Amino acid sequence: MNRLRIPVLVRVLLCLVLSAAQTPAGAQDYEREARWAEQTLAALDFGDAVHLEQANKHRFLGLYIRAANERGAVVIAHGRGWSPNYDLYGDLRIRLADAGYSTLSIQMPVLSSSAKIGDYLPTFSDADERLSIAIAWLRNKGSAKIAIVSHSLGATMANHYLINVPNSPVDACVFISIINGLEDMFRIKIPVLDVYGGQDWDVTRFGADERKRQILRVANSRQVVIDGARHFYEDKRDVLARVIVDFLDRIPDRH
Repeated sequence: MNRLRIPVLVRVLLCLVLSAAQTPAGAQDYEREARWAEQTLAALDFGDAVHLEQANKHRFLGLYIRAANERGAVVIAHGRGWSPNYDLYGDLRIRLADAGYSTLSIQMPVLSSSAKIGDYLPTFSDADERLSIAIAWLRNKGSAKIAIVSHSLGATMANHYLINVPNSPVDACVFISIINGLEDMFRIKIPVLDVYGGQDWDVTRFGADERKRQILRVANSRQVVIDGARHFYEDKRDVLARVIVDFLDRIPDRH
């Protein structure tokens, strides 16, 4: 008897929905977000803090570094439950600015520390708004070429933004170790860099071939595997930064 074959995309989305259903999603944890902001500002060594305001009057933190001789700018979106300057994100915002790309690393929505990936699904529309506000802020600062550089669940949120926000002014997107990022990726109309580590989480390496098939429909898109890299790219961040900069350098300015 033939077994029912369920497409990869359907299986991934089904897992997320079931996870969300089993663990009811709570409201965003603004208190945790405030604690992250306090800790981040207390230890901030590079860049300037900016506070961006949403339609509901909630203000979220951004960390901005203006690059000398700017060639472009990026919004950095962190992974699940972290902050704009945590670990990899603090490193990337400095490395990319040193390479000529101004960086605005923003606080993405956070839930409690016990929240699972599926619990974050209801926050994706809020993440869309935060990304839109950050991109508009950079445009108002005079940045011409703008990209999103996103990691882990932040990359999944960036994927959602790109397929749900019509006529986004962003020029390119970098997905670093995206989690379950197969949601209609073929609908993205701008160049995408999909990068992951050779020793990355299974949830990132799963579906890599399908992601590659979808993103390569757009010119200048590519997929890169960094040998030996783990999910947070310890000891591989110089390589990661070079891969990102090389990709961004090839993106034309549409504006």
